[in-house]
Amino acid sequence: MSSNKKYRDSYYPVRTVTDLKDLINSSAELFSERTAYLKKNTPGGRYMPVTYRQLKEDIDAFGTALLDLGMKGKHIGVIGETRYEWVVGHLGTSCGTGVVVPLDKELPLSELTNLCSRADLSAVIYSGKVEKNILKAIENIDTMEYVISMDAEKSDEDRLSFSELLKKGRKLIAAGDRSFIDAGIDPDAMSILLFTSGTTGLAKGVMLSHKNIVSNVMNMSMYVKVFEGDISLSILPIHHTYEFTCDHMTLLFQGGTIALCEGLKYIVKNMEECHATILIGVPLVFEMMNKKVWKQAEKTGKAAKLRKGIALARKLDRFNIKAMRKLFKDVHNAFGGHMRMFISGAAAIDPEIMDNFNSMGINMFQGYGMTENSPIIAVNRDRYHDSSSVGPAMPHTEIRIDNPDEDGIGEIVTKNDSVMLGYYKNPEETAKVLKNGWLYTGDYGYLDERGFLFITGRKKNVIVTKNGKNIFPEEVEYYLGKSQYISEVVVEGAPQPDGELIVTAHIVPDYETIREQVGEMDESQLKKFFKKIIDDTNDQMSSYKRVKRFVIRDQEFEKTSTKKIKRFGTPFSSAGAESMEKKF
Repeated sequence: MSSNKKYRDSYYPVRTVTDLKDLINSSAELFSERTAYLKKNTPGGRYMPVTYRQLKEDIDAFGTALLDLGMKGKHIGVIGETRYEWVVGHLGTSCGTGVVVPLDKELPLSELTNLCSRADLSAVIYSGKVEKNILKAIENIDTMEYVISMDAEKSDEDRLSFSELLKKGRKLIAAGDRSFIDAGIDPDAMSILLFTSGTTGLAKGVMLSHKNIVSNVMNMSMYVKVFEGDISLSILPIHHTYEFTCDHMTLLFQGGTIALCEGLKYIVKNMEECHATILIGVPLVFEMMNKKVWKQAEKTGKAAKLRKGIALARKLDRFNIKAMRKLFKDVHNAFGGHMRMFISGAAAIDPEIMDNFNSMGINMFQGYGMTENSPIIAVNRDRYHDSSSVGPAMPHTEIRIDNPDEDGIGEIVTKNDSVMLGYYKNPEETAKVLKNGWLYTGDYGYLDERGFLFITGRKKNVIVTKNGKNIFPEEVEYYLGKSQYISEVVVEGAPQPDGELIVTAHIVPDYETIREQVGEMDESQLKKFFKKIIDDTNDQMSSYKRVKRFVIRDQEFEKTSTKKIKRFGTPFSSAGAESMEKKF
């Protein structure tokens, strides 16, 4: 479904910023007393505002204290849950001190130890929730000079207190220290070292510059407008570029407010408390919300009415928000009563879910990117979008399809100011993806006549049959995933003795829905039940894409912190997984 075509060539005007420091400083000047952040000082407490002026002052104070410690040009890690101190620690490092290294708090100790060693850290800023793991991970790093706790009230011989460093920085500035405030920024130099999530093997260190990030923010802001009074509830891991660039930096650039979520189980509660109007998330979050809407409708006997309302809304002007809010009042109240925009990214989402939310008066669309591009490459406009596409190329961004097949499908490559500098200390891997200024994404897709980009799958995942046919597991997974009885699915090509690959689906059933709607099943009944679902799904696809074998799992797949299934490193096809799988 496409939205209003009259906005096809419409762009929002944006100001030019040269780097993140310029972004923060100019926003502090433009929006001085607006609320930049809503944070909670105690779990379950009230949201407290932090103005743009206060944010700038805190960044300046913390950066000044870091320089006083001798951290100029050093690599400083930051790790913990999404919180205000994390943001100040990041920007206090990257905007005049040294290179910030955002770390994933969900990493197991062995991986965290490996990344800390490879990152050449001289200091680390951490929250109390990860203290045990991070201190163990850095104990053998010779370059480590300081550890800074976000939660320690006072500094001692083992660690420095974040709050005390802030106070120290304020005193230094009051005494005339302008070392951080006046520190120059090289927009083209590495200022952020960010490790990929490692879904396809060993994590690589992506080197990003100020120019990379701010060009992404400016380009995205030409397509998506944040209004005064908009409040985004930050729910994704902040170490990831998707959350940091698209949510935090873009909202701060445009003068919006970021409310910090207390955790995934508090999303609905926090939405209501902060009066959130924007939610940037991953498909899993929106799929859960969609399921909740329909489960509640079924439970209250309003499902038929909801379907009729959606059908009616699709015939009317979907941008008449007032009418939609009234018609779908119960849905809007379930999301806090103020929500106006959902943005999905990081993985594919069912277009029907987006069409449903659009019809119910919540503007929903998706984009596409990767860490190596800071991250956004393509995104739908907020007033002109296609639910089945990830949108056209961002402004000032070139996209071409390399070596397309007869259907126009090939590898997506891009050239723009957000393309990374390269992989840290890894010229071999860098040379594989950066060629003559073009970033080779490793994703397959095609462009339609309007310039909209469609993703078909990952290059590494594609199943090539003996007769040369390409099967994208993501397409088969999409069709299987439409079943309400399937919670998760991964499709692979299982090798046979003759060299052929058999399309095999590994399924995590939605046992709760099955029990509620079908009843209890033994192993044999479950096998027949899913064989019927797969047979019906196969009828929707070309014969060579048919699923020939399936496996029922009792456990969810291992995922990254952005809720992507780890295809590589997940034992869904190894002998070690036998105990948790039933093969049919």
